[in-house]
Amino acid sequence: LNWLGQFARPLLKVPKLGWITADPRTARTLLNDADHLTLLSEGGVGHLWAQILGDWVYDLFDGPGHHDLRTRSRELFTEKTSAAFVQRAWGPRLDAARASFEAGDPLDLADLSRVLVGQMVCTLLGLPETDDDGYRDIFRTGEELAATALGTTADTTLPPDKIARAREIVEKLTGHIDTVFATAHEDTIIGRCRSLGLTVQETKGLATLLMVAGTETAASAMARTAALLYDSGEQHRLIAAPEHRDDAVREALRVTSPAPIIGRSVMADFSLAGHRLRAGERVVVLTWTANNLAGEFRIDRPYLPQNRQLWFGAGRHLCLGGPLARAE
Repeated sequence: LNWLGQFARPLLKVPKLGWITADPRTARTLLNDADHLTLLSEGGVGHLWAQILGDWVYDLFDGPGHHDLRTRSRELFTEKTSAAFVQRAWGPRLDAARASFEAGDPLDLADLSRVLVGQMVCTLLGLPETDDDGYRDIFRTGEELAATALGTTADTTLPPDKIARAREIVEKLTGHIDTVFATAHEDTIIGRCRSLGLTVQETKGLATLLMVAGTETAASAMARTAALLYDSGEQHRLIAAPEHRDDAVREALRVTSPAPIIGRSVMADFSLAGHRLRAGERVVVLTWTANNLAGEFRIDRPYLPQNRQLWFGAGRHLCLGGPLARAE
């Protein structure tokens, strides 16, 4: 798909797949078009997860129900609360890793990122603390759930065995929420969801989606950011100019684009960039290709208004956990 992306500016129709785009401006136009595009029909992530989480997804993943849910949950991850989550979950572990590394010990950053992500899942969901092996197991569980979406670019209908396994994983990681919802501390996502007026069902659904969107993507982004800094030599410039830290994070997310594609389905005919898109067709935004048009990784690259934070999506479905991902 990313190879095809070089021909998909602004739009290219691919047999058996639908319309694809690797143009950031076209991508943003599509992702902001709630009148003609949806993620609830075949080709959208809502259609995928409704098969696992239940038909309530159709009420809350798009339209008025989604707007209401986003309005109530918009304070779930602010810059301030995200920084606090990261410090509480990772502070001591990162301090220990830094001390060991600076003392000359080797550091497996890819493994550490998996441990940290597993630990974050425990912290956010109020699961019992465990050891590094336990956190690795939680990460693998979240990774397996996220892998449910693999191979669904052309067809988001899941086979029964895949649905059954995904439901087992969801129950393993969120089954405790029914019991602890009323008393969960507000330092956890469960407690914050309750205080913001979300129901148990909505909380379990959001928790599931956070695991899907924030496990493998977060771990890979952290390790690949370190690799980018080293391979490009930009780590020397960052050490000399630490004020570019946030710029380096934004630039790394642009270049790595951990969620490389976003799918939608057309629910009403419309025209865009000289093409007529018909109801029932699919649209695939090649986010990785679109984000990398700007060039190679550079910590002092100016803000790109055409891209903004396309790696987190756009419009009303912009990633709810974006501030947490940046803080991580």
